[in-house]
Amino acid sequence: MVEIYTDGASLGNPGKGAFAVLIILNNLEIILSKGFRKTTNNRVELFAIIEALNFAKNNNLKDVIIYTDSQLITKAINESWLSKWIKNGWKTANKTPVINKDLWQKLNYFLNFVNAKFEWIEGHKGNKYNEIVDKLAKNKAKTDAIEIDYEYEKLNEMNQNG
Repeated sequence: MVEIYTDGASLGNPGKGAFAVLIILNNLEIILSKGFRKTTNNRVELFAIIEALNFAKNNNLKDVIIYTDSQLITKAINESWLSKWIKNGWKTANKTPVINKDLWQKLNYFLNFVNAKFEWIEGHKGNKYNEIVDKLAKNKAKTDAIEIDYEYEKLNEMNQNG
């Protein structure tokens, strides 16, 4: 089983944001990271998971365990919220639209190719790898947040323009 640690950080919410992924594969530590000029914390947390699953799919890694400090993501998978949202036409139990539907759809797509187990770990509690991805994500958000989160910016622009 391949271990993967993920985290996202947003400087402001919304604001500059980034994610970091650390994959432990055959005693190697592989780092993936990307920064966005404007996004939200939940979106970069989701981007991290998507990037991890994409890496696993592209490298034919069938069984992975993903450690995240995002309770939202862990509960959405482990408590079947995601499957319920899909069944309900991307509506929550309260009949409101699922926030960040575009990213949840991508995450769900990759789950078709990778057997991923999701484990919640409490952030900032001394887990070596969680601390590494947290630091990497924050640093990337501060120094290299240049990518465009198109769906977020498009939606934000539409909401501002009417």
